[in-house]
Amino acid sequence: MKILILTNEDRVRRFYDLTTLPADFELVFAGAQPTDEDILSFGTDYDALFVDAIQPVSAAVIAAMPNLKLIHSEGVAYNSIDTQAAAAHGVAVCRCVAINDTAVAEQTILLMLATLRRFREGETLLYAGKQIQAKTQFILDGLNELSSQRVGIIGLGAIGRQTARLLHAFGAEVCYHNRHQLTPEQEAELHVRYVSQEELLSGCDIVSLHCPVTPETTHLINADTLALMKPTAILINTARGEVIDQEAVRAALIEGRLGALGADVLSPEPVPADNPLLTLPEEYKYKVTLTPHVGGVTVQTFQKGHKLVWDNMRALAEGRPLKYTVN
Repeated sequence: MKILILTNEDRVRRFYDLTTLPADFELVFAGAQPTDEDILSFGTDYDALFVDAIQPVSAAVIAAMPNLKLIHSEGVAYNSIDTQAAAAHGVAVCRCVAINDTAVAEQTILLMLATLRRFREGETLLYAGKQIQAKTQFILDGLNELSSQRVGIIGLGAIGRQTARLLHAFGAEVCYHNRHQLTPEQEAELHVRYVSQEELLSGCDIVSLHCPVTPETTHLINADTLALMKPTAILINTARGEVIDQEAVRAALIEGRLGALGADVLSPEPVPADNPLLTLPEEYKYKVTLTPHVGGVTVQTFQKGHKLVWDNMRALAEGRPLKYTVN
């Protein structure tokens, strides 16, 4: 079986012992973030593609590979893969389900605490020799504990549920909105309460996004939904950058209609230097805490994910059913 790998080669070699793969597996490394032209320059006779979670796989690439049977995302996300084109050509698309729920939930809590405790602003003032001024101002303004917050989770999949568990441990009140309401038993186990999206946005101190990117969720947070939120509310995004309208969020931060933003994801990726949230005026930058899409990139996440990818590659070669097919 011939496999084209569209992600970082060192990463693939680090997180799985490739010497344990079947001898007839031929691996070709095309590097990270290749264009369609780059991909096709490596040939078209591949049985499978192993792709970075943000690597686009277009209809043109799929159509050009007559032997292709599987496209496997390295991560949980698969929105950059043309799943309809894959289905039309009989190509399965698989993803790594629930490998990063603990890691991303921890990153979510980190961003909540960083924004609540004004971490970035405090660090900047400390380095500027203004420790006492920062402490005095923070006392007067008031810093809140996570336990005092009503947190709303939009999207209660594996990551959303793990985030709810951590929030309960902190003592926060948690409500959620999801496409499907959980059973009463599940809600009791997670200590969560179901509410409408409008009630969640208008009533919560922190709104945390954990939904996939779909036509329905693209720019879910926009000028209209921001208008429902408290002007002091904190928005947390560890889902995907496309879920928020970045220009609308920028305007809300500048105009005082949104308290703060904590985000591990921006759009597009790679993130250009002129991204609206990277170019805020200096006096508003302290309202934003950003991390470079590293919430799910722990050692444990990659070990679990790469094992799943190669298990599915073996299954394909042996004619066994694939796990976590999305199309």
